[in-house]
Amino acid sequence: MLKTAFSHYINNFKGFSREIWILTIVTFINRAGTMVLPFLSKYLKEDLQFTYNQVGWIMVAFGLGSMLGSWLGGKLSDKIGFYRIMIFSLFTSGVSLFFIQYITTFWALCIAMFVLMTIADMFRPAMFVSLGAYAKPENRTRALTLVRLAVNLGFAAGPALGGLIIMGIGYSGLFWIDGASCIVSISIFALLVKEKKKVVHEDKSESAAAIKSVFHDKIFWVFLFVSFITAMIFFQLFTTLPLYHNEKFGLSEFQTGLLMTLNGLLIFALEMPTVGFMERKGFPKIRIIILGSFIMALSFYLLLINVWAGILVISMICISIGEILTFPFSNAFALSRAPRGQEGRYMALYTMSFSLAHIISSKVGFEIISKLGYQTNWFFMASIGIIATLCCLWIKKALHKEKVL
Repeated sequence: MLKTAFSHYINNFKGFSREIWILTIVTFINRAGTMVLPFLSKYLKEDLQFTYNQVGWIMVAFGLGSMLGSWLGGKLSDKIGFYRIMIFSLFTSGVSLFFIQYITTFWALCIAMFVLMTIADMFRPAMFVSLGAYAKPENRTRALTLVRLAVNLGFAAGPALGGLIIMGIGYSGLFWIDGASCIVSISIFALLVKEKKKVVHEDKSESAAAIKSVFHDKIFWVFLFVSFITAMIFFQLFTTLPLYHNEKFGLSEFQTGLLMTLNGLLIFALEMPTVGFMERKGFPKIRIIILGSFIMALSFYLLLINVWAGILVISMICISIGEILTFPFSNAFALSRAPRGQEGRYMALYTMSFSLAHIISSKVGFEIISKLGYQTNWFFMASIGIIATLCCLWIKKALHKEKVL
């Protein structure tokens, strides 16, 4: 029985092209080396002695650079090709990380962080477009999921390794190793993967080939709002929730870490089989996103039950299931929605919705908590999740009407 289950699990990883596997390994190396980000606010506060207000502004510059980079990366991918953008982005941001450690004044760091993130986040939409070129049409969603798995595993390994490096050689070591990981990973990609022109595989059920511009695609803009809301809810996992664990239930950092690990393990064990099953059965992507956004909203309504610590585990399981159903299929929906020659623009706006959510999520969450308390924040996050679910239902009807017309 166990052998059969393991065999089924392994089968979900079959059928990918060589390029997809190389891209996955490169993504893992890059993300495992991304050690500066988890410790950035700590570095700015403790090492450079900035005030909380200054740290906040540097993080805003960080987020704005991320948004601009996402847009530029997508636009330029359509103009000059994803391959060149990927190589330029990772190589240049790797070299930049070597030098940014020597910038220690407030305004210089605001500008440096903005420029660094503009260059670094050009990579994300270009990478999404590359999946459209290197993945077969029948397993494109699984290819997106495989790369997401590499990102999650990399992020799980990076902070632990980063903590050891800080203890051993200090914060400067993070900048050197993070920069080196960018250069090494993209060098592997450039050596082993040849440039390939984008191949558009029409998704007859959800493609919008007739649409001339992303700015006139009403369905896609409503979908971007859904992506923004679900990302905003999800980012509470890394901002307000860890504080709530300690302040309400007295959980230690280790116990909070175990809850985060539960999320990572569920993603690792269930995401690929779930996506594989849904793809084989041919479920429409928007239906899966509807279910995922509803479950994510439900996970925050559950937090209103604040008399039993066990609810934190149940809520975390719901968040994880919501993540598994929402994010891989959102990626795939955005890519399938793009008309020929506009894949980069569509994926740029999609990644920008996450960057914007990253900037706003913690600010809104902490503002609500400071004025009205945790319960109000959970109710607010769950309620906007329901609004996102209702928007998905509208998208489903609009897609049906689009097909009829």
